[in-house]
Amino acid sequence: MRTVDAYAATSATEPLIKTTIERRDVGAKDVRIDIAYAGICHSDIHTVKEEWGQVTYPLVVGHEIVGVVAEVGSEVTKHAVGDRVGVGCMVNSCRKCENCLAGEENYCLEGNVGTYGAVDRDGTITQGGYSTEVVVDEDFVLRVPESIPYEAAAPLLCAGITTYSPLHHWNVGEGTKVAVVGMGGLGHMAVKIAVAMGAEVTVLSQTLAKQDDSLRYGAKAHFATKDEATFETLARTFDVIINTVSAKLPIDAYLGLLRRNGSLVNVGAPAEPLSLNVFNLLGGRRSFSGSMIGGIRETQEMLDFCAEHGIAPEIELIEAARVNEAYERVLSSDVRYRFVIDAATI
Repeated sequence: MRTVDAYAATSATEPLIKTTIERRDVGAKDVRIDIAYAGICHSDIHTVKEEWGQVTYPLVVGHEIVGVVAEVGSEVTKHAVGDRVGVGCMVNSCRKCENCLAGEENYCLEGNVGTYGAVDRDGTITQGGYSTEVVVDEDFVLRVPESIPYEAAAPLLCAGITTYSPLHHWNVGEGTKVAVVGMGGLGHMAVKIAVAMGAEVTVLSQTLAKQDDSLRYGAKAHFATKDEATFETLARTFDVIINTVSAKLPIDAYLGLLRRNGSLVNVGAPAEPLSLNVFNLLGGRRSFSGSMIGGIRETQEMLDFCAEHGIAPEIELIEAARVNEAYERVLSSDVRYRFVIDAATI
């Protein structure tokens, strides 16, 4: 076991504190990574506040991780010391169910092992990326292309794949009209990726405050959802709507924006249930769906796609000691568009 520095939550109400945690010894198939950067995802905040369920404290969160391979096990073939790599939202799965065998470990029928807050293969609770090191099975370690700016790469491991996966699955491309609901950490990545896929993109945000950003990232239009006229103007317009908002929204209103055969896909994960009128599905053979990250194969595909198209998240790099301030700013939507912790400051 190795003792490493980290920032951990000790309860649902107290600030995160600097502490130490134990990392397992490197096994035959393991990779030990010196963490360089860790993104702050809204999921981290939901988790530490127990908004998605009970938590075992102390807990180190963070599932947007990039770093350098420092040590490999005797049977590792996919990565070598010195490689620039990443770790996303999961670190293991059953490897044998139909979903895992299809390369979609994110939908493992036995439940994938989350990067933090899950029961690891040794029976301990997984601890995430707000730390200086992590040990991960080589099959769940990604190659990070050199052309992606190092400090900006981490959010791709959650925000990037969470938006790429549904856009890819619903065949977004030339001639597709896409709306992105919410212009935050997930939303701005959805815009950049959908534009690179060839879609015509519209941003639906509460106000026009981020309109300039939307247009700069390639969107054709930006509408304020606080303006009721928006839902009349855009009725029956879109083939795909990606909802990135982790809050309760009037789903029926957004379903009305879909064309025949259109799909509204939820990637945001609100703590409270959503409701809808089924007749808003029947009338246009519309679909309301959900999507959660992606498998390892698709995540690597996303990283390579972003490298090819020059896509990177917009970030604000912070010292680890500012993590609690960053949480408050995320909750007040005061970040454009992802905080990233410099792990050298932990």
